[in-house]
Amino acid sequence: MTSTQSPTAQSRFPAGRLAFPHRDLTGIGQLERHEILYLLDQAEQWVELNRQSTKHADLLAGLTIINAFFENSTRTLLSFEIAGKRLGADVVNMHAAQSSVKKGETLIDTAITLNAMRPDAIVIRHGSSGATQLIADKVDCPVLNAGDGQHEHPTQALLDALALRHKLRERGDSGDDFTGLTITICGDILHSRVARSNILCLQAMGASVRVCAPPALMPSGIDVLGVEPLHDFDAALRNADVVMMLRLQTERMEGQFIPSAREYHHLYGLTNARLAFAAGDAIVMHPGPMNRGVEIDSDVADMLDRSIITQQVEMGVAIRMACLDILTRRVRGVEGWA
Repeated sequence: MTSTQSPTAQSRFPAGRLAFPHRDLTGIGQLERHEILYLLDQAEQWVELNRQSTKHADLLAGLTIINAFFENSTRTLLSFEIAGKRLGADVVNMHAAQSSVKKGETLIDTAITLNAMRPDAIVIRHGSSGATQLIADKVDCPVLNAGDGQHEHPTQALLDALALRHKLRERGDSGDDFTGLTITICGDILHSRVARSNILCLQAMGASVRVCAPPALMPSGIDVLGVEPLHDFDAALRNADVVMMLRLQTERMEGQFIPSAREYHHLYGLTNARLAFAAGDAIVMHPGPMNRGVEIDSDVADMLDRSIITQQVEMGVAIRMACLDILTRRVRGVEGWA
């Protein structure tokens, strides 16, 4: 398994580093459409590898990757760890509860400390918007944003796009983008960095995006992103091709945003009956973790023919392998990238 571009890829994208000129991946907002497509295409080789009995490549042998997570995480941390190890890198996980941040060290001092250890890439998750960019500005190696505050979560949007593209291709659509699709994102839009990254990514791929939430959980001015904001879930679902549900991020809420989880489910929970408002073959997505019986019912989440929630998890490893591969090519001296 190699990371060099195939003849097809060479004809589809600019050569070498021009295909993806960024040192870091801090947000979808920094990417052009062809750069998103390049990341998705590069991830395909890792989807194939990950489905084999031997899931290992030595592309990053000798490199050190630090996963610095200042917020709790299960899926994202594990996914990045597996991605790095399957590429042959030495992976070190740093948890905030075990770090000097708890002793009062500033984020900048932490960045300087990590940089002094000479990692080859740093993956950052932090509760403050902009923290990842702050660290990227202070270190000498590539930085990947694994979620910063309410700002962005770029690899989540990329894996969602990859999972959706795979499902569409299974149904016979061989296209690259999502032109003509109507996608509804429903849930806690206000606190969701996943929603923001997905809006940017899906629109770049040609989709029309609706967002739906209770008034208290809908950001003011979100229409400037080009989405259609709605508070009526049934109306937001009407003829939607894809429905992406988001959980209530209670850990980010201060005060009363909803009357109760039961009332929220009554108005905004995705049930079989409510899904009938969407297109007959509408695809169901959820970035996880799910609160079954709150924003989504189990019989909808587990629909074998329409739910791709498990596939989203699978694609997470592949897209993160692609990101780690691409962002370390300069460090590894790959031809055309050094």
